[in-house]
Amino acid sequence: MNDSDIKRISRLTAIVTQLQTKRLITATQLADRFQVSVRTIYRDIKALEQAGVPILTQDGKGYTLMEGYRVPPVMFTESEASALVIAEQMVTKSGDNSLVKEYLAAIGKIKAVLNFQDKEKMELLSNRIAISPMVHASGFSDSLTLIQNALTSFKVLKITYCSPDQTATSERLIEPFALYYSLQEKWLLIAYCRLRKDFRMFRLDRILKIRSLDLTFEPHKLTLEQYLKEKQEKFITPDIPLS
Repeated sequence: MNDSDIKRISRLTAIVTQLQTKRLITATQLADRFQVSVRTIYRDIKALEQAGVPILTQDGKGYTLMEGYRVPPVMFTESEASALVIAEQMVTKSGDNSLVKEYLAAIGKIKAVLNFQDKEKMELLSNRIAISPMVHASGFSDSLTLIQNALTSFKVLKITYCSPDQTATSERLIEPFALYYSLQEKWLLIAYCRLRKDFRMFRLDRILKIRSLDLTFEPHKLTLEQYLKEKQEKFITPDIPLS
């Protein structure tokens, strides 16, 4: 087996991984990702189909995997594993306990598929990384995972929100739109507030109670890029909650 064959096998495996992580992906996107021609991608897709991988083609949209098809976990390179270790240190300082819990569970599964030598290197690296406590001096929450699920399922959230001076609270029904992280404000939830009838930013550490309702909403046509651009035009920085 020559170098060309090894590169192609590696690319074929990576293509399946890409298809598994995205709902739809085009031949052009795959070609850009792997720095090959679109024609090469066509040949790769055909080879995968012949090997029994159930790839579905949606005309004019791209490729997707048959619903329910999964491949076993792939092995991580040393560099990929090291990147995950660094991300682990940052997540543990994120200020949201629910995110830390879910990430640590995920990173545990990832570490389980590493070989012994890589596990030792990851452990060494983990013990040699520190983040200043001043980066996240305040602002803690437990609701990020719940919000993520509501955001992707288009579920309405009911929250009890505390005023900046902590002297008053208000009940809100909100439609989660996006998440924004700021060193000053920590995690912020951008949502359409049915009380204010407009989009607002809510600090997660000021959400006293939160519940996902059995009530859905239509996805908003506004994009996050459009929202932030409009906010930057009105203010010096987008890191200003408007709730």
